[in-house]
Amino acid sequence: MRCLLVGLATATAAWQAAPTSRRFAAKGATSASAIAMTSSEDVIPADGHTRRAVLQQVTGVATAGALAASLPSYPAAAEVPTWEVVSLPIVSETPPILFDIEFDTKNPKLGWIVGNRGTFLQTADGGKTWEAKSFANLDPDEEINYRFTKVSFLDGEGWIIGKPAILLHTRDGGASWERVPLSPKLPGDPYGIVALGPGKAEMSTSAGAIYVTDNAGRNWKAQVRETIDATLNRVSSSGVQGASYFSGSINSIQRDADGSYLAVSSRGNFYLTYKPGEEFWIPHNRETSRRITSMGSIKDRMTDGLWMTTAGGEISKTPAGAVDTQLINIPFEKLQIRSGGYGLLDVAFLPDGKTAWAVGGGGTIFGSKNGGESWEKDKAADDLPSNLYKVKFFPDGTGYVLGSSGVLLRNKAA
Repeated sequence: MRCLLVGLATATAAWQAAPTSRRFAAKGATSASAIAMTSSEDVIPADGHTRRAVLQQVTGVATAGALAASLPSYPAAAEVPTWEVVSLPIVSETPPILFDIEFDTKNPKLGWIVGNRGTFLQTADGGKTWEAKSFANLDPDEEINYRFTKVSFLDGEGWIIGKPAILLHTRDGGASWERVPLSPKLPGDPYGIVALGPGKAEMSTSAGAIYVTDNAGRNWKAQVRETIDATLNRVSSSGVQGASYFSGSINSIQRDADGSYLAVSSRGNFYLTYKPGEEFWIPHNRETSRRITSMGSIKDRMTDGLWMTTAGGEISKTPAGAVDTQLINIPFEKLQIRSGGYGLLDVAFLPDGKTAWAVGGGGTIFGSKNGGESWEKDKAADDLPSNLYKVKFFPDGTGYVLGSSGVLLRNKAA
């Protein structure tokens, strides 16, 4: 059944940012970290052993040792974990949640990590080592209250967004940053930002608004003409379940290579898609009674396939073939995964069409070698007190997992 959407309500087409801006340099912060190592002791019980028994044990050990010495020795085979923990210069007593990681297309060795509590880290060696950064013109007491959620770079030009509402912009590879004023009339909080070229970027908000700037944020043009609330009011009788419970915000907003968007309602009871040139978001039913946790594209484009995770650690994806985003009920097929009930918060399918990774609560990591048809648990983060929120791979094949407690994992096979 196709969604018949008629009638349009016009939302604000553009808003203009305040003419003033603040420009400031990023400054480094150094810190030392210590790794505590524990050792175990072998305890040999002595009580209850006779002198004869002890001599027999010693003789047996000596004989075994002589036999072992006469045999050729081989190096012990060690199982190399797929992911390794990356040490970060976190000095706070309360480790932050890491939300996003990005590398510059112009200089892939240069990268950034953002998180809550004002976390802003930079690497100059491709992610092997990281240095804490801060903004010179932000008061430290103020900066720690910011929750930096997204970072995007293209050819030396970058953008960062966060909460309370803040937008930062750099033209010189992060050497200096300009704070771009945001209109108080902006619907919702900034949720996503994508660098598109010199002075050009696209920003999405938690209310489903999408804006584009081509003059470094001085002016923004709205792409969606109708609010999600207005759309749902029109289509509430068309079979979209949960529309009447819409709380006014969306999350898990993803943008594909064509500029199309995928988002989940904050309650997880339905999801929406948007294509460039359309006037409104199109709502879709979920095919399960479980609430949606997260969604994304299997490849670079939404039409090439979608994945969905739901409460209880379930995961599904669309059947092979093109996805028709005009359908209210897009079909999904449940995949086989034994998650133990841990919620899966993010999934990444690699370009080879076979390898995939899923991460979630309780340090959960699952890997697939057959396009997601079956999954195996990876124990790399089993002993880490962290929920894992994001898994992201870059063109050179390097992958990262970000989580709470300042946890960063790097794919060792990359």
